[in-house]
Amino acid sequence: MIPHEEVPTRAYVIHPDLRREEARHAPEYALEEAVALAHALPGLQVLDAQVVRLAKPVPATLFGSGKVEELGAALKARETELVLIDGPVTPVQQRNLEKAWGVKLLDRTGLILEIFSDRARTREGVLQVEMAALSYQRTRLVRAWTHLERQRGGLGFVGGPGETQIEADRRAIDEQLVRLRRQLERVVRTRDLHRQARAKVPFPIVALVGYTNAGKSTLFNRLTGADVLAKDMLFATLDPTMRRLKLDTGAEIILSDTVGFISNLPTQLVAAFRATLEEVLEADLILHVRDIAHPETEEQKADVSDILSGLGVREEVPVLEVWNKIDLLPETEAEAARARAERAEEVMAISAITGEGLPPLLEAVTRTLDSERIAEEIRLGFSDGKRRAWLFAEGIVQEERQDEEGFVLSVAWTARQKARFQGM
Repeated sequence: MIPHEEVPTRAYVIHPDLRREEARHAPEYALEEAVALAHALPGLQVLDAQVVRLAKPVPATLFGSGKVEELGAALKARETELVLIDGPVTPVQQRNLEKAWGVKLLDRTGLILEIFSDRARTREGVLQVEMAALSYQRTRLVRAWTHLERQRGGLGFVGGPGETQIEADRRAIDEQLVRLRRQLERVVRTRDLHRQARAKVPFPIVALVGYTNAGKSTLFNRLTGADVLAKDMLFATLDPTMRRLKLDTGAEIILSDTVGFISNLPTQLVAAFRATLEEVLEADLILHVRDIAHPETEEQKADVSDILSGLGVREEVPVLEVWNKIDLLPETEAEAARARAERAEEVMAISAITGEGLPPLLEAVTRTLDSERIAEEIRLGFSDGKRRAWLFAEGIVQEERQDEEGFVLSVAWTARQKARFQGM
């Protein structure tokens, strides 16, 4: 971990461009995002950044010998202390580059882990970051530090004679991971109880999702009057935040702000933060907030769609696209975007900063939630009081009558409410 001292750590950012045809993001924008990631970590001073084109990665050093030497001279001239490689770096490559350049090196995964570690606030978030960091660290234990090369002797109580230090370190990490998983399970159980309590409140859940720095937290604050950290910074929000919001019709919803998505999110973090993103899986409506002024807004949309699909979001959950930052577009482009949005029912053009487009957005939320309700008639026996009480608590009973066999209820409910009822 990087010590967050008063004197900033002098950092140099490198984006390796592997010239892959399937690469979704242009190298100059990928580098821009990598620099933004570096700025998101307190205590770093970015000295310079560059794209380094690669025909193919060199197994030992990632870059060819000439490029390693050239970069080393540039790093030395700037008195660099930390190199950030915007991509995967194997443990062997990391060891060799650190030795050649005489600096500390972090790859994209390591940097994002550092940011998440710095930002996590809830107990669950902290535990998930620790687990992700340990899983990452476990893969780096092949680095040949001297203490990893010696053999352990001992009496055989801990691993037995001849166990290498690397095996002991790996086992210690595994034991710590087991402890963290147990703690996380307890925290998740508590959160599940809170979610069950919320489920008794007859409010649909609307989840804000989107690429990091798309303006989700700014929109969340604007709509709810909350004070969630909202900065022009990647991963300003990590822990999920929920607030009640009253619509003009008098109906109420629960609005959920979530962690921003990003391309090439480290595998460890996808798994670790799945629980944090469970609020998205519970949602009745998803608002996909897009930075419509970003040059790669379409590529960012594709990244978000891939992650939503990977999370297992149900196809029947409606999604509204919220084209945010319309105020940052040149006027002709802004007018064209507004015209496109008006022609598409599922697209809303807004500015969370100026408030433009927010009333129509809330109207669309109301309209979508109402249209998603299914009207049906169900029958319950006289002894089925718990399920009947749940239906009334959800506020979905339109009419009720009795006959000789029990209750006949006319309900208007969402697919999520119906599925929950059927699982009771």
